[in-house]
Amino acid sequence: MSVIWHDLECGSYAEDLRFWRELARTQGDPVLDIGAGTGRVALDLCRQGHRVTALDTDEELLAELERRADGLELETVVADAREFDLGRRFALCLMPMQTIQLLGGHDGRVAFLRCASRHLREDGLLAIAIAEELELYETIDGVPGPLPDIFERDGIVYSSQPTAVRVDGEQFVLERRREIITARGERSVDENVIHLDRLTRAQLETDAHEAGLRKAGDATISATDDYVGSTVVMFSA
Repeated sequence: MSVIWHDLECGSYAEDLRFWRELARTQGDPVLDIGAGTGRVALDLCRQGHRVTALDTDEELLAELERRADGLELETVVADAREFDLGRRFALCLMPMQTIQLLGGHDGRVAFLRCASRHLREDGLLAIAIAEELELYETIDGVPGPLPDIFERDGIVYSSQPTAVRVDGEQFVLERRREIITARGERSVDENVIHLDRLTRAQLETDAHEAGLRKAGDATISATDDYVGSTVVMFSA
């Protein structure tokens, strides 16, 4: 089930793909995609001819990625971004879609950054996407909110409706209502909550310096009607 929700809520985002393609073309191979999920970025880079290793904690997502990668030069690794050791180095390590903001604050970020630093070639680059600000809202009865993401498979309809983005201390709280309607009309509803660490570019740069990395530039990914924009901050070892 995690594959369906991952694809429904994240899989259609494409605004950043051109940026990752250009970065991979410039840096060369191999590429490490951290927090790869079902391969939104990894598969796109493979189809451009790159050799990609995809890392994620979710075995189900990576199993689906392997199925989709049929014939492509791609390896998957089930591991935690804060404590992986692959025994080799990469020309490019990338972490798209605010994944770093899921790592549990400063200590989790620094643990990841140290891992990533050990996996960079001497001329390698680490690129991390963050969202410094999110538009806050809360859906109230009678007040229209964002449109739901809807997906149908084998006669079953899956719907994911964003209901709130709130600030809770040092985190953003993202709330969604996930709904399933079977072919027989049976309906089930579940509330999904994600916590993202609030993180600025300056904080990330400080964390990276603590992990022994040097700032190597940044870029902006524009917002779309459905997704927030992001800043990509880049570092070298």
